[in-house]
Amino acid sequence: MKRVVVDHFGGPEVLRVVEDDDPRPGPGEVCVRVLAAGVSFTDAQLRAGTYLGVPKPPFTPGYELVGVVEELGPGCSRLREGDRIGALTVWGADAERVCVPEAEAVEVPEDLDPAEVMSLVFTYMTAYQLLHRVAKVRSGETVLVHGAAGRVGTAILELGAEAGLRLYGTASARDRAAVERLGAEAIDYRGEDFLARVRALPGKGVDVVLDGLGGAVSLRSFRALRPGGRLVLYGHYATLSHGRKSRRAWAEWYAATATLWLWGLLSSRRRVLAYRIQKMRDRHQALPMAGGHRALPVGGGPRDPDGFREDFRALLELLREARIHPVVAERLPLSDARRAHEMLGRSAAKGKLVLVP
Repeated sequence: MKRVVVDHFGGPEVLRVVEDDDPRPGPGEVCVRVLAAGVSFTDAQLRAGTYLGVPKPPFTPGYELVGVVEELGPGCSRLREGDRIGALTVWGADAERVCVPEAEAVEVPEDLDPAEVMSLVFTYMTAYQLLHRVAKVRSGETVLVHGAAGRVGTAILELGAEAGLRLYGTASARDRAAVERLGAEAIDYRGEDFLARVRALPGKGVDVVLDGLGGAVSLRSFRALRPGGRLVLYGHYATLSHGRKSRRAWAEWYAATATLWLWGLLSSRRRVLAYRIQKMRDRHQALPMAGGHRALPVGGGPRDPDGFREDFRALLELLREARIHPVVAERLPLSDARRAHEMLGRSAAKGKLVLVP
């Protein structure tokens, strides 16, 4: 079989496609023939070495997949050969065949486009859980979304409109129309001050800020909260510079995170929460990052895949009813993995990039 390999951390040029033996499933695993694997900014962070918990090279990137079960490992009882499934792999999906734990696979209807469904496994799941599992939004609340024209940002806006939220989104001037088509008020992150904009609102702030950027933006996001507000940190895209790891940005991210921890401890009226999708799948809960509580655990813990499947089924229903609209920007062969990573910066507002082995 073919698979993509990162030999050392760096830009898109470090990606190469190699021939390898077909994997065999171990106990509790299923071997899946991949129909679609996603390419996202998180994959770029894995490739660059900035993602928390990234494995040491060489490794195969690929955060999510949809595929068909070809072989069952010992102890598997829920799935059958020929079943179509989705899986949040975190890394390893960019291959023709992948072994995944049966417990972490979610059943996928065969009549839906694998590439569209794949967007539910990571992108829309992230957005859904940020809103409903972590921030626990209520209809009528005001939410500020950073990077609103990106794939997760777009999903948040779609799901936020479904939830009856008043939405604001930071984006570039060229993406303003795309953000506003989804029912949000756009804020040009270069030409406008988002903090001044939201502080002019009734209540002098917003109820929720969803921040996947990190660094200095997070500090200003905390100040954008009204009393009772929640800042949810779910990424650190600011640590990438031109597709590569930025040591200066990492230092700024750590300093900002430490400061937010302190502000959260000292504040009784505003909360800071952290979210990582694989930890939510494993523990099925989000813990406050500050305010007298611990951050999300970085170790193991009891798994609760049933909760992940419950949210996935809710997203499938929204997809079937055409209430959400995952957009596939382009489908590329596995051999074009490098080109897909090169396209990330200019494709985010156009839709999902998908590798089709």
